[in-house]
Amino acid sequence: MSMADGAENALLKLIFQAVAWADYADNGATSPLTSLVVSLHTADPGEAGTQSTSETTYSGYARVSVARTTGGWTVTANSVSPAASIPFPQCTSDPATITHFGVGSAASGAGFLAFSGAVTPSIAIVAGVVPALTTTSAITLD
Repeated sequence: MSMADGAENALLKLIFQAVAWADYADNGATSPLTSLVVSLHTADPGEAGTQSTSETTYSGYARVSVARTTGGWTVTANSVSPAASIPFPQCTSDPATITHFGVGSAASGAGFLAFSGAVTPSIAIVAGVVPALTTTSAITLD
């Protein structure tokens, strides 16, 4: 089974930009999410993973919240990417190599992982480095 391109874009806009999908879904929950939480990973968290699966542990690291708006995310051609670079806290020690990023709803802990994608090229983190996902980081629905 495949999903039509229009449905893929509508679904991504609903999740990442809080844009209602006419006659299918809206953002009418009592307390809808106003932001999504982005995490960095040292390996693919996989489809069964959580936000903490293979999550980096460099000193100083914390997840970053990004608004569920067109100012936070760009959706086009069945793909979503940050509308601007997403900087993470500076590494103070404990180097790591970031190969994947995740998008979920929890600021800490296991958290629900909705999407993940590869970071290409991977980011080598050492003390003093401020890692960031750029606008070319993308998650594409096939």
